[in-house]
Amino acid sequence: MADIDQTTGLPQGWIVKFSKSRSLPYYFNVNTNQSQWEPPHDANQDLLKRYMAENYSSSSLSASGGAHEGKIRCAHLLIKHNQSRRPSSWKQAEITRTKEEAIAILSDFEQRIRSGQLSLGELAASESDCSSSRKRGDLGFFGKGEMQKEFEDAAFALQPGEMSHIVETGSGVHLIERLE
Repeated sequence: MADIDQTTGLPQGWIVKFSKSRSLPYYFNVNTNQSQWEPPHDANQDLLKRYMAENYSSSSLSASGGAHEGKIRCAHLLIKHNQSRRPSSWKQAEITRTKEEAIAILSDFEQRIRSGQLSLGELAASESDCSSSRKRGDLGFFGKGEMQKEFEDAAFALQPGEMSHIVETGSGVHLIERLE
C-alpha cells in the first residue's frame, strides 16, 4: 500500500492542482506527470474529502475570491427514455426504451457505484445520455433556479461526496453526485 499524505489523503507523489480553464481541481502525479479528474484509486477517501472541502469547496473558493457563492457543483448520470422531453442523445438518435427500462438500467449502475466497482464519473463517461458525459458527468457550478426543480431539490439536499438515489425529471432519470 502506498504512503498516504495525512493532510490530503493522496498517495505519495500525488497533488491537487486547479484547472483555470475548467475552474475545477484535478489530481497530478509529480513523478509520472499523469493528470486526471478522478482521485487516485488508493487515496484515503475520508482525508481527501476533508481536504477538498476545506480547500476546493464552493465556500472556500468564495472566501478566496471565487465566483461560486451560493452554488454547488455536481456530476450526474442521465438515462433517457421514450417519455423524456427530448428522447435522443449523443449516443442514440431515437431513444425507445421505456421509463421502467431506464430505471432498471440506472438501478444497476447505482448498485455498481455504491459497491465501489465503478465511480459515477467512469459510468457517466460511457453511459450517460447527457453531453456532460465528455466531462465525466460534471455539470460545473450552478445555483438555485438553474436546474429542473426535481434535480435541484435532490442536488441541494446532498452533502459534498454524497450521491442521490434515482431522481426523475422531464429529461429522464438521474443519479446525482455532489462534488462541491
